Amino acid sequence: MVLVAVFGVALLIVVLLSGLAARTVLSTSLLFLLGGALVSDGFLGLIHITADSGIVAVTADLALFSVLFTDGMHVTFTKLRQNWKNPARALGLGMPLAMVGMAVITHYLVGLDWTTSFLVGAVLAPTDPVFASAIVGRKEVPAKLRQLLNVESGINDGLALPVVLILIAAAGPTSGMADASVATIALELGLGLVFGVALPLAVAALVRLRLLGAEPKLQPLLPLATGIILYAACHLTHANPYLAAFSAGAVLAAVSPEAKVVFAPLGEALAELAKFAALLVFGALLTPQLFGGLSVGGYVAVVLAIVLIRPASLLLSLMGSRIERREKLVAAWFGPKGFASVVYGLLVLQAGIPQGEAAYILIAVCIAFSIIAHSSTDVPIARLFHVDDLAGIPAQSPVTGVRTTDVLAPSSAPHEETRHARP
Repeated sequence: MVLVAVFGVALLIVVLLSGLAARTVLSTSLLFLLGGALVSDGFLGLIHITADSGIVAVTADLALFSVLFTDGMHVTFTKLRQNWKNPARALGLGMPLAMVGMAVITHYLVGLDWTTSFLVGAVLAPTDPVFASAIVGRKEVPAKLRQLLNVESGINDGLALPVVLILIAAAGPTSGMADASVATIALELGLGLVFGVALPLAVAALVRLRLLGAEPKLQPLLPLATGIILYAACHLTHANPYLAAFSAGAVLAAVSPEAKVVFAPLGEALAELAKFAALLVFGALLTPQLFGGLSVGGYVAVVLAIVLIRPASLLLSLMGSRIERREKLVAAWFGPKGFASVVYGLLVLQAGIPQGEAAYILIAVCIAFSIIAHSSTDVPIARLFHVDDLAGIPAQSPVTGVRTTDVLAPSSAPHEETRHARP
C-alpha cells in the first residue's frame, strides 16, 4: 500500500507540473524516474523493490503492451504504403548495425564474452517514441519523420525479442537447446501476429451485426476489452504479446476508424498510467549500488551507445533516402531505450546466465541515461519545426488549469495530431 500511496503522490505532483514540463526540458518521465529512485532503498527507503520482484516484470510488461497497442493505432496503412522505405531501412539495416556496434563496444570496454555482448546489443536495439512525444505527436513535424520513428519503434520490439531469447539460450546453461528454441520463438511470433490480426477483425465483425452495438458512453470500452482479451490470450498461449499489441492496434484503427477516435482519450490515459507506474518501479531499481557496480568502461559504453551507435547506424541506413538532412539528424538522435529494453533486460537477469548480472547493470544504466537525454531534448528540437504551443494550454483556468476551449467544445481533430503533453 505504501507503493500505491507513493504512486498517487507522484502522479499528483507530475500532473501539476505537466504544463511546465511540456514547455521546458523538464519531462514527466524523468520526474517519475527520479521519484522512484528517491523513495527506494538507496535514499528514503519508503519502498523495497528488487529486480526479481514480480511487480517489476508485470508493470514493465503492461506498460510495453499498452504503449504498443495505442501506438499501433497511429499507423495509417495508406501513408505507410507510400512511405515504407525509410522504416524498412531503419529496421532492416539500422537495427542490425546498432546491435553489432553495441556488441563490439560492450565486449571491448566492459569485458563481456561475445554471446553476452551481442545479447546486450539486442536488448538495447529497440527504441521507444514515448520519450520523444513532442516530435512524434505533432503535425508540425514532417509526416515522414513522425512515421519513421513511430513505425520503427513499434516493430523493432517484436523483431528484437527472438534474437534476445535465442542469445539467452545460447549464453545460458541450456545453450544446447538454442536450435530448438528458434522453432518455439517462431511459433510464438506467428501466434502473436495471428492474434493481433484476427481478434480486432472478429470484434469489428461483431459490431456490424444488427442485434449488437455499444451505447455511446460505453463505446471506448470496446477497444479496451479487445486489448485485455488479447493480453490474456497471449500470456495463456505464450504468443508474443508485443507483436500482437502493435498489429492489433493498427488493424483495429484500419477496420474501425470510429473505434480509434472514441478510444483515443481513454487509451492514451491508460497508457500514460501504465508508463508512469513502470517508470516509478524502474526508478526504484536505480540505487547507488547499481550505478556503483558499473565500471568506467561501462559508462563509456553507455555514452557511446546513445551519442554514437544509434545515430551512426540510422544515418548509415538512411544514406541515399529522400529525407531532409535535418530530419535524418533528428531521427538519428531519437533512439531512446524504453520499456522493451526494460522487459528484455529483466529476462537477461532472471535467465541465470554467467554474466547476466553484469549485462543487466549495463542495460539498466543505459536505459536511465537514455531517458534523461532524450526526454529532456525533445522540446528544444521540436522548436526547430516551429512547434510553439507545446503545452497545449494557452488559456488555463486559474483554479482547474483546464483550457476553456476544451470545456466548451471538444476537439474534432484526429487524435494523433493533437497529442501535446509529454510523457
